[in-house]
Amino acid sequence: MEHVAHWDEAPTRRREAGHIGATWHDLGSAAGSLNVGLQRIDIEPGRWSTPAHSEGAEEEIFFILEGSGLSWQDGEVYEVGPGDCLVHLAQEEAHTLQGGPGGLDVLAFGQRVPHGNTILPRAGVAWAWPGFLEAIPVTETEHPFQREATAGEPNVGEPSARPGRIVNLADVEPAQWGKGSRVQAERRNLGRAAGSIFTGLQHSTVAPGKWGQVPHCHSAEEELFVVLGGDGVVELGEEEHPLRPGTVVGRPAGTGVAHALRAGDEGLVFLAYGTREPDDVCYYPRSNKLYFCGLGVLGRMEKLDYWDGET
Repeated sequence: MEHVAHWDEAPTRRREAGHIGATWHDLGSAAGSLNVGLQRIDIEPGRWSTPAHSEGAEEEIFFILEGSGLSWQDGEVYEVGPGDCLVHLAQEEAHTLQGGPGGLDVLAFGQRVPHGNTILPRAGVAWAWPGFLEAIPVTETEHPFQREATAGEPNVGEPSARPGRIVNLADVEPAQWGKGSRVQAERRNLGRAAGSIFTGLQHSTVAPGKWGQVPHCHSAEEELFVVLGGDGVVELGEEEHPLRPGTVVGRPAGTGVAHALRAGDEGLVFLAYGTREPDDVCYYPRSNKLYFCGLGVLGRMEKLDYWDGET
């Protein structure tokens, strides 16, 4: 399965019902993701991305690429724009996005949780894929998007002061990684700053000719990378693939193939999304080390000529 794609070539679909109007680009599927998803959503001016909804099991992280608009959350609205990161925890506030005068271009990262349910409080349904259930007694059986359209456009008042679950890239303190070594990057942990728990999102700026991280692979954590600027290559085992703005790299867990993103002459800027799995083991083939993520323990593997089944 191919794990390097470009957002211009991703499968696209139109989603429209009443006040909802947006074009969706399935970047996760294009990059071969398995247990996480990534959509690029182009929301038209004055239109809305989705019905107002609250996830029952999935955590969602949004990153605003371009444009302006409003984040609607349980009846309150907040202004959003480029570089903003929004975190929505499972079983918390119902939310949706509205495009401003120039529209809104957003990346939506999320988990693919089997049998997860999504509550649409305004539409009065619970979305339990691949079907949906009535959340309140009604006589109609319209699709959830049409039910939301029937409920009408959400009321929008004056924008409120933004809560902690919305942060801007410029307001997150950067951390320096590997200065002076093969790895030289500036990282901003957007997910942590906005309160994510089970997933994470980091913004990395890599110096020209340097790695964003040393080659590694995960046993349980799945990662997605989205290139925002610059150039470079992604190393996948013995292979290299070119990177440019819009390139998406999917790294499912358990492949045994190490990966690393290396900047070209222009440097490299990318987003790194991943799950936080307490049972994850990260392997670094160049140093032959293992990192037990849930324990915070790093060790070097011992090479054995044989193993007799005893320790």
